[in-house]
Amino acid sequence: MTLVELKRFYHIQKVVLEYGIDELLPAQLQPLSARLFRKSIFWIKNQHSEKSPAERIKLALQQLGPVFIKFGQMLSTRRDLLPQEFAEQLAMLQDQVPPFDSQLAMQQIESALGQSIDDVFDNFDPVPLASASIAQVHTAKLKSNGEDVVIKIIRPDIEPIIRADTQLMKRLSKVLLKLVPEVTRLRPLEVVLDYEKTILDELNLEREAANAIQLRRNFLDSKELYVPEIYPDFSHKNMIVMERIYGIPVSDIAALEAQGTNMKLLAERGVETFFTQVFRDSFFHADMHPGNVFVSYETPEDPRWIGIDCGIVGTLNREDKRYLAENLLAFFHRDYRKVAELHVDSGWVPSYVDVNDFEFAIRTVCDPIFEKPLAEISFGHVLVNLFATARKFDMTVQPQLVLLQKTLLYIEGLGRQLYPQLDLWDTAKPFLENWVKEQMGPQAVFSAVKQRAPFWAEKLPELPELVFDTLTKATKQQAKLDTLFTQAERFTQQQAYVNKGRYLLSCGGVLMICAAIVYNPDTTSLATTLASIGSGLLIVGWCKLK
Repeated sequence: MTLVELKRFYHIQKVVLEYGIDELLPAQLQPLSARLFRKSIFWIKNQHSEKSPAERIKLALQQLGPVFIKFGQMLSTRRDLLPQEFAEQLAMLQDQVPPFDSQLAMQQIESALGQSIDDVFDNFDPVPLASASIAQVHTAKLKSNGEDVVIKIIRPDIEPIIRADTQLMKRLSKVLLKLVPEVTRLRPLEVVLDYEKTILDELNLEREAANAIQLRRNFLDSKELYVPEIYPDFSHKNMIVMERIYGIPVSDIAALEAQGTNMKLLAERGVETFFTQVFRDSFFHADMHPGNVFVSYETPEDPRWIGIDCGIVGTLNREDKRYLAENLLAFFHRDYRKVAELHVDSGWVPSYVDVNDFEFAIRTVCDPIFEKPLAEISFGHVLVNLFATARKFDMTVQPQLVLLQKTLLYIEGLGRQLYPQLDLWDTAKPFLENWVKEQMGPQAVFSAVKQRAPFWAEKLPELPELVFDTLTKATKQQAKLDTLFTQAERFTQQQAYVNKGRYLLSCGGVLMICAAIVYNPDTTSLATTLASIGSGLLIVGWCKLK
């Protein structure tokens, strides 16, 4: 470790001990080195023993700073790994830090623009509208069209901090795996690597701009979701300029009700928007927490969602979508056998897994869920239970499904916060059934053929020539094969002939040696006989070799 890493490690260890995080492990699992470390170096007592373990972890991450706060937020979405109490506490972590100096922000903006702020913007506000661990936001007007915009700028010092902390996290994960092998099932290194990729991706605002442009294009004429316009000419890796939106935070229930918002329709549209993104577009906003979602002031009786911050998106291929839809439908029909088979068929679970055992495990975990009325069943927790059970059967981690699970939990939570009677299954089931029918029914087959028709129409005139060429090539190949077979047969015969010659030479040589050994005046006839036969064999063998 470098000196900087050692200092950071010391601080992390101190916070861990102050909050008694090491004590959360059962005594038999606490490594001797950790217990000695606490007593011999720090002698620090747990100063928060009255708090619950989950709350202590939340507070410790909060004290460790922005990178660990975002890590805790990401962990809160991995409900296949964490108990519910821990996930809920981590979800309350707030990514709020003091803004960095406005002069530095203006320098960053001008560096990205390659010109003065006054050349591009009017009414630039040096006081940030919002500030978080990775970026902060300023408001202005575009000179070119007078539109209100927001300028999001990456913190100038954040990347080295992120890289240093994630590197240390990886080291600590490896140490933890060696000291406490029992944590292997939680896959700490895998979780840290996933987090590292996610947070480094968030540093690239060009990626966020491209994601927002795509999502806006997908919902351009939609009454359900609005995505602010991006101004790519003024966007950069470290800066993004977008339309400023005016809406009510989706978490402000009182303001929405005062506005006269149709809460039932708003909740249902949130679910429909999510499934549209997943199954129609194969491209979904994967960070739909309340801070990134607003509701338009316009037409509250016909409400429209507004989505911002597209730094994290998910994609699903056609097979993933099919297996996911069929899994959910099978689950809600209690067809656990099909759920198990689909997991194996999709490759999510290895083929060596016993399907009967897997089916029984799914039934054991998921059957109690159906003791509740269907309207009270959590769609998100269905996925959590399915994935958590599958992990015990060596399910390969599917990053796109982890993002999907996280987003579904957000959407479901928001939907039921807006309208507690929301029946997610009733809203989603027709969507899923129609999608499966569209993808696998006769109409889907006809559409696929129709879609390929121009290709075949183009190739049809070439078909006779292609057939002739194929037959000609096949004939030539057959002739080559016949020649090769003939040559191989001849070679085999020659080898047999040569081998026979070698055998005769060997026998002849042995007989000549025997003749020399037995030769004396009393055994002249025997020696002569052996020598004669040996000579004959040598001559015949030599001829075969030639």
